[in-house]
Amino acid sequence: MRHGKYPFVIGFLFAPVALYVTFVIWPYAQAFQISMTNWRGLSAPQWVGFDNYRRLLDDGAFWKAVQHHGVLLLALPLITVAIALFFAFLLNVGGKSSGGQRQGVWGAKFYRVVFFFPQVLAVAIIAVLFQMVYRPNESGLINGVLMEFGLEPVLFLVKPNLALWSIIAVLVWQAVGFYVVLFSAGMASIPGEIYEAAEMDGATKVTLFFRVTLPLLWDTLQVAWVYLGIAAFDAFAIVAVLSVDGGGPDGATTVLAMEIYRNAFVYSKYGYASAMGVALFFLTLTFAALTLRLTKRESVEY
Repeated sequence: MRHGKYPFVIGFLFAPVALYVTFVIWPYAQAFQISMTNWRGLSAPQWVGFDNYRRLLDDGAFWKAVQHHGVLLLALPLITVAIALFFAFLLNVGGKSSGGQRQGVWGAKFYRVVFFFPQVLAVAIIAVLFQMVYRPNESGLINGVLMEFGLEPVLFLVKPNLALWSIIAVLVWQAVGFYVVLFSAGMASIPGEIYEAAEMDGATKVTLFFRVTLPLLWDTLQVAWVYLGIAAFDAFAIVAVLSVDGGGPDGATTVLAMEIYRNAFVYSKYGYASAMGVALFFLTLTFAALTLRLTKRESVEY
């Protein structure tokens, strides 16, 4: 500090900024540069300009993946946030008042641990677990029960109209616990006096949820929606392990990350795969910016 505060601050920031530029900014810049070439991994890359991006416009697999991301963007955040809000409300406000403090349902602390448990597991392990759940024979968890009652097994991952929704169900199961904890932390910061005043005015639990909890939890909801949207643009590990033939059947569950992997490591089209990666980057960035802009509102002070 004897040499001034700015050298002191720069000294602390230099290492993390250097690491961020080296491992984040520089790989992004390389991806942009490779997307302008026809590099196949072995020969010297040749500059092709925007040819890879023009090819994307006529690529049916690319647009099918984008369409699936559209479904994921609607279903994953909506379902996950709805379920997480419901359980978080029960765990924090669903019980009776005690000494002027709101309490959740009985065993709330235990349920928080149970809900968070999927976050401890690696995504690939979750996909392998649900392979056992979705098995189309008596060894499958769901179909085993159905067959015990004399019903036909359901081909969750084989039927094109069911495969994507089966993947979404796994993504929701894997994500909901984290957002239960996130929303619980947000609800815990809401003063109990607000709930007491609302109850004295005759508010029911439904009214408390929509008129008190949601408005005061809006900033947390905004962050959750952005996180889930970014997750909807990924889903690579679940699709790669759980789906038929990596995005099947017949491309019914493919996502952009899966197409990037296939073009890069199966077809050795690194330039074209990088162009897909750049498109995915801008789609994700646009979604996050639009979400933050459209959901922006004045903070409620309490």
